[in-house]
Amino acid sequence: MKRKHADSVTSKAYEAEIVAGLATISTRELEQRVAGVTGIMPGYPRDDSVRFSYMGEIDAILKLRTAQAVYRVLAFPIPRPKALLGDQNFKLLAAAIAEIMAAHPPGTFHTLGIAAAGAQSGVMQRIKVSLAERAGLIPADDRGDLLIRIRPDTDRTGWECLLRISPRPLATRPWRVRDLEGALNATVARAMNMMTDASADDVYVNLGCGSGSLLIERLYRPRARIMLGVDHDEIALSACAANLQAAGSSRPRIDLVRGDVTRLSLPANFATVLTADLPFGQRVSSHPENERMYPLLLDEATRISVPGARFVLITHEIRLMERLLASRRDWRLDIELRITLRGLHPRIYRLVRADG
Repeated sequence: MKRKHADSVTSKAYEAEIVAGLATISTRELEQRVAGVTGIMPGYPRDDSVRFSYMGEIDAILKLRTAQAVYRVLAFPIPRPKALLGDQNFKLLAAAIAEIMAAHPPGTFHTLGIAAAGAQSGVMQRIKVSLAERAGLIPADDRGDLLIRIRPDTDRTGWECLLRISPRPLATRPWRVRDLEGALNATVARAMNMMTDASADDVYVNLGCGSGSLLIERLYRPRARIMLGVDHDEIALSACAANLQAAGSSRPRIDLVRGDVTRLSLPANFATVLTADLPFGQRVSSHPENERMYPLLLDEATRISVPGARFVLITHEIRLMERLLASRRDWRLDIELRITLRGLHPRIYRLVRADG
């Protein structure tokens, strides 16, 4: 049975780790999904984070889907980490750890790790072992279930301890039982679906669905009237079906179709929303193949969509996409976001289908 923890009336500081470039969308999700959030600071202290204050139970924060991970933030006006072993500071850390553990079923956390510059130093090892002993956990490396990041604060007048509030990153989805090389990060897929302005009347088509990231993250929006995933690869479709089942969905609710995304067996004026994780031309496909495929895919997207349809796609082929959009009148660029993903800088485009 899950234990409940009654928070005090004092707001606590938290930091959501996000994909850099998605701060605006992650902020919107915070405002929409977590009642009582205050002091939201998008892009603080870095462009891959959002700092905020919150006084409620952490269950609501654990449901955020555009956050890679969320951390409780404790600030200590100390000259060096060794002072964390002092009685008052140590008690604050131990109490925060106990609060996080109490928000999960017993046995959720087994190990405690520290991620910090000099994590192997004698001081950091003492901090880790002491905190683990107090919490009844096993000391581990920087991948512990209860992960603590220790770093100087932004003005370097003290130190911050960031305690991850979940045993795994929130981006590690339980539905991903089958993975494919180049699969889209689930938090990015969620953000892309938010950019479609989802509604229950949507006829939603995911072009090149792969292992299902975009389809599955759309399940957590208002359910679309029709959902369809298309891919030419039977292995990808099999992985997608397995992940959909793990997510609690079944094929009767989402149709998976094997087919060429440049020649679909769908009627004209069919879709109101399209999404696509287009091949970057590196791990998947190549630049010459993309030069041929991208314009054909846009042609087909035009054919199957209604005027006013929204098309949200991600690609690393920036110059190719810019050239195509500049030469076309069937799609209008509405939003363009530059993000950082696995060391790359792809862009997310929201296109709107023109009339006629």
